[in-house]
Amino acid sequence: MYAERASRLPGAVLWSRVVAGPAPDGGATPESASRAVLPDGCMDLLWTEGRLLVAGPDTRAHVPAGVSGGWAGVRFRPGTAPGYLGVPANELRDRRVELTDLWPAAEVRRIAARIDAAADPVDALEEVALLRAAEAPAPDPLLRDVVSALDAGRPVAETADRLGLGARQLHRRSLAAFGYGPKTLARILRLQRALALARDGVPFAETALRAGFADQAHLARDVRELTGATLGELVGHR
Repeated sequence: MYAERASRLPGAVLWSRVVAGPAPDGGATPESASRAVLPDGCMDLLWTEGRLLVAGPDTRAHVPAGVSGGWAGVRFRPGTAPGYLGVPANELRDRRVELTDLWPAAEVRRIAARIDAAADPVDALEEVALLRAAEAPAPDPLLRDVVSALDAGRPVAETADRLGLGARQLHRRSLAAFGYGPKTLARILRLQRALALARDGVPFAETALRAGFADQAHLARDVRELTGATLGELVGHR
């Protein structure tokens, strides 16, 4: 079972999930089947029964393994997590790491114990994120402008010009903030636009054009390359 809601941290999303273990006969239940986590430009702070982890930005679908039990997460707005966590996003690209690899182990143990004892781990994890954000410098507003421009379908070169950045500077800042360059970020944001449209019932051909693809074949190739599935499979297994 999965649920999410908006966080008090601007742009962030709180989520929780309970995943059942294997069936008694060794088979898999619907709840225990792994669901692929699709690229979205975000990073997450995760808690699961005494452990704290960070999910870096993905460039491809991530299929969790051994995820039974209760999970809670804070999904940060693209470009904000590196400032809160103290590590460039590209160092965590396509990775899941223990928070003890990034923060002092004693501090992480105290945080984990507090979340373990909380009535609602999601609320407790949100408090951790809010405190960390309060201590960190405010996110660079230029990064939000980068996301807004690329998500609107503007070309990378035009985006750099509008923001007064050279191509190399935009690429360097994007690596640190988002985990990959602006072209990859634009491609991932376009994928998410297409998924939202298709899940709202927009025909795939129209979805392709409205999301910024050349045609439906282009949409199909990109979805397959980024997720390992077809758009029909993703819409059918939301």
